[in-house]
Amino acid sequence: MTDPGIPVTEDELHAYVDNELPAERRADVEAWLIAHPDDAERVQSWRAMADALHARYDQVADEAVPKRLEIERLVREPRRWVYGAIAATLLAFIAGGGTGWLARGATASPSAFQNFTLDALDAHRLYVVEVRHPVEVPGSDLTHLQQWLTKRCGWNVHAPELAAAGLKLVGGRLLPGPTGPASFFMYESASGERFTIYSAKAKGETTQMRYAAEGGDSALFWADRGVAYVVSGSSDRGRLTQIAQAVYDQMEKIDG
Repeated sequence: MTDPGIPVTEDELHAYVDNELPAERRADVEAWLIAHPDDAERVQSWRAMADALHARYDQVADEAVPKRLEIERLVREPRRWVYGAIAATLLAFIAGGGTGWLARGATASPSAFQNFTLDALDAHRLYVVEVRHPVEVPGSDLTHLQQWLTKRCGWNVHAPELAAAGLKLVGGRLLPGPTGPASFFMYESASGERFTIYSAKAKGETTQMRYAAEGGDSALFWADRGVAYVVSGSSDRGRLTQIAQAVYDQMEKIDG
């Protein structure tokens, strides 16, 4: 008989949910879950979250990583976009947001808006489907995460506090951006809804808020003091605007 007292790690529980657990450990884990109802409840919640994510994103989960998000791009020259091809992929974009945002500067140039927003939406769709490895550094290691991204990206990188919007920081990662390294933070609600914040240097531009929608996802873009930000997530524009405004307000206080 399998001993349910054999310790089971959290990584093994995730592997069990993802059907990646070695066959010889499966019986041990199942016995552990019978004897530890709290862990069994966590496993059930992870499965429900995974099912919800795959139901929404299965159409992109198996796609190849877009070339513009390959990490090797961090050491390459910034790209030159063909404007017609970029514009064709953006299904909608209009100026938006509160008057505080609009007063900050001129309308975003098409190149900056399109380049940053497409990269951000691609990264969002690529990583929100991940259950075990959505980020490189978990939110529990926030100090290290911010210091690491600040060093690599070249500006003062901060992960906004979004608890008031019902979101908890999952963690972050380093990505290639249109002009160099980009920071990427992921947040999650209690129901498993995920939002991401993508930012990279913007060559000194200051721009107003712009909205883009592609497929079932949407994004809000702006640039301020040489850094561009894209908040991506729900197709509910009101919800996205609430989160983007919270990010904007906190970046203003930090950089102001």
